[in-house]
Amino acid sequence: MIIDANGLYYRELNRLIREAVAAGETRIHLFNVNGQRYIGDGLKGRITITIDGIPGHDLAAFMNGPTIVVNNNAQDGVGNTMNDGKVVVRGNAGDVLGYGMRGGKLFVQGDVGYRVGIHMKSYKSQVPVIIAGGAAADFFGEYMAGGIMVLLGLNGAEGNRPVVGDYLATGMHGGVIYIRGTVEEHQLGKEVGVKELEEEDYRVLRPLLEEYCQDLDLDIEEVFQGDFIKLLPVSHRPYGALYALNQRNF
Repeated sequence: MIIDANGLYYRELNRLIREAVAAGETRIHLFNVNGQRYIGDGLKGRITITIDGIPGHDLAAFMNGPTIVVNNNAQDGVGNTMNDGKVVVRGNAGDVLGYGMRGGKLFVQGDVGYRVGIHMKSYKSQVPVIIAGGAAADFFGEYMAGGIMVLLGLNGAEGNRPVVGDYLATGMHGGVIYIRGTVEEHQLGKEVGVKELEEEDYRVLRPLLEEYCQDLDLDIEEVFQGDFIKLLPVSHRPYGALYALNQRNF
């Protein structure tokens, strides 16, 4: 099904999408999207939505199963509390991606903004995954409680800019972050440590990056030419002392 979003208010566009899904449509193509927000929010089932244009905030929030492909950039809040499904962005994406995400996959070809993966968590057998192909701004993986984040820095050589900003993984207490490249000690949150990859890490990374490269028409061997580091939390309760009073204080 094809929907022309030109000039449509976001509520009207989302109404048309929900009606199409209710009618049994499994493939929906949106043209002329220009900042309409909440696309795909709360949708369930095996549905594919292709977007030509730039969707607005909170794309795929609370989504539970569909696949969304964006043939351009995306704004803030992609995958907010997403439970299952996949979002593929063939450009850059904004801030606060994957907030509280507890399942599914978010693949971004280009750069990402601030606070990507904040409060991301695993839920039972669900392990959320965020892979970004470019660079990331500050607070990447902030308060991360579970899941897998990968930052590839494929265009990091441009202007000799760092692959990631400061306050990296601040407050992280679960999950794992893989970075293709290096980071300076001053960039790290005090709650994480840098480790070398083990054989098991490559068994996890390889199929995820193969899927990422297939979705975005990239060469998996070129991606693996770089060296990866692994970030893990040094404590599962980094701020426990701040929220629990010692019994001697009573």
